[in-house]
Amino acid sequence: MKRFLLTLLSAVAISTSVMAAVADTVLITPFERSNGKQTATYAEMTEFYKRLGGMFGTISIGEMGPADNGYPLRYIAFTNDGKFEKDDIRNSGKLVIMINNGIHAGEPDGIDASMMLLRDAATGKIKVPDNIILLVVPIFNIGGMLNRNSYSRANQNGPESYGFRGNARNLDLNRDFIKCDAAETLGLCDLFSRMNPDILLDNHVSDGADYQHTMTLLATQHDKLGGETGNYMYKTFTPAIYSEMKKMGYNLVPYVNDFNNSAEKGWHEFHESPRFLSGYAALFQTIAYVPEAHMLKPFDERVKATYDLMKCIIKLGSENIATIKKVRATDRKNLMTQKVFPLEWKVDTTQTDTVTFHGYESGYKASDVSGLPRLYYDRNKPFVRRIPFYNHYAPTQSVTAPKAYIIPKAWTPVIICLRTNGVKLQRVNYDSTMEVTAYHIDNYETVKRPYERHYLHYNVKATPYKTKIPVSQGDYIVWLGQPAKRYIIETLEPTAPDAFFAWNYFDGILQQKEGYSAYVFEDLAADMLKKDPALKAKLEEKRKADPEFAKDGGAQLDFVYRNSPYFEQEYLRYPVYRLE
Repeated sequence: MKRFLLTLLSAVAISTSVMAAVADTVLITPFERSNGKQTATYAEMTEFYKRLGGMFGTISIGEMGPADNGYPLRYIAFTNDGKFEKDDIRNSGKLVIMINNGIHAGEPDGIDASMMLLRDAATGKIKVPDNIILLVVPIFNIGGMLNRNSYSRANQNGPESYGFRGNARNLDLNRDFIKCDAAETLGLCDLFSRMNPDILLDNHVSDGADYQHTMTLLATQHDKLGGETGNYMYKTFTPAIYSEMKKMGYNLVPYVNDFNNSAEKGWHEFHESPRFLSGYAALFQTIAYVPEAHMLKPFDERVKATYDLMKCIIKLGSENIATIKKVRATDRKNLMTQKVFPLEWKVDTTQTDTVTFHGYESGYKASDVSGLPRLYYDRNKPFVRRIPFYNHYAPTQSVTAPKAYIIPKAWTPVIICLRTNGVKLQRVNYDSTMEVTAYHIDNYETVKRPYERHYLHYNVKATPYKTKIPVSQGDYIVWLGQPAKRYIIETLEPTAPDAFFAWNYFDGILQQKEGYSAYVFEDLAADMLKKDPALKAKLEEKRKADPEFAKDGGAQLDFVYRNSPYFEQEYLRYPVYRLE
């Protein structure tokens, strides 16, 4: 028996060795074949993963629905034990790291780096610890990847050809979280809510200033992430990434959030609202990073840096799994009793950190195009300086959470978004009347040009008031005692910057549907004023306070109408209600 086992183990070892050797031959990526000049096409990438999945039991290919152009949106799972069912992943106790690539398909570094990373993990060239599960979206923006060109990234140093920023419907998918216009976003949100990743990486290529760094790192804003998770990420995990990358030869620096200046005087940390993938992840206590390889560095150097950063985070995640699991669990528990939630933030300029910035001296010279002064960098004059980094934010608007929200069943797109993001809804079983807090939309501004398919509302002002509403069978109650609590609040509170209201989900209430003929309503209004002294006094007070109003008969008639039972209650009444 012992001899049989030894023979079997030897055969397995030989088989693994043979598979690795075969992989070295048939799983060479287009990036490697071209000596770092080309990124994989969609067809090349798809064939690569089919081969990889067919050769190794540690690799599984799953689907999360179609993209907007009908192509299947896939994810690649890697785990050493070969257990790939969604419940196996979510409940494994392992650290789940989700890696997203090509949300902007013209920034392909992560696409090629992930192909090599998963191949090297499967063949054993690199060791992914047993307590890690990788969920890799090889390409999120399939439509953009298929729209291949060599010119749309005018400032980018390679590859020779690449994809496009917009998807098949010309949407920027990294502005689509919350509004979920794209099929891709619905698929990824559903996968995210089912898998509950501990760490998210969303691979990008930067734009902006010139400097020596090959890789910059956008960390989700720690104050906004909040709780023990935000504190741990800020004080421990992110510094560990910097230290580990330093050992690997990289001088990592925070994402340089400065596009028109030299950045020598410092910059504000990028604040990603939930429309961005990393900001969305923070609503679910997920530690999120956006690696931003520097656009002006050669493509092969950027891909290597992206590969090494992913290796670094896998290593540190494995070593710190107990703490990461603990802080996330603590924050999720505390979330159930948390009462006050920030909705909007601003940078706190009274607090700064300092970073070591490897830059180039800059200045201004006459433009060869316009003859006017233009910014330039002198790469013959590199420098290393400690500069301020404003990475603390304070809330400017907060709200006290209700016990639940009530959403009429008519608002189907909202219901779909909530369900896709793992929100549990309870259907009302019978018609009734409930006392609720409603919001009156007092004021809002709207962008003058469409932004990602929407005319976004901002500076929204709303007044809460107590009222009774009819609730119909089939309407929904959204109780707040669930893991998606922050997501629910930040999408359903109408004054939140990325709320469903801001993204035009409720624009039907912003148009008055009924009116009156003035010559008919004049007699009715006069009779109302005779019978309602309080209304008459209110009208007189308005006349005294506003001389222009006192001269305008139509405005006074409309004032009576708006303060009468004839005025429609639905106009400007936000149709999501709070149960306090």
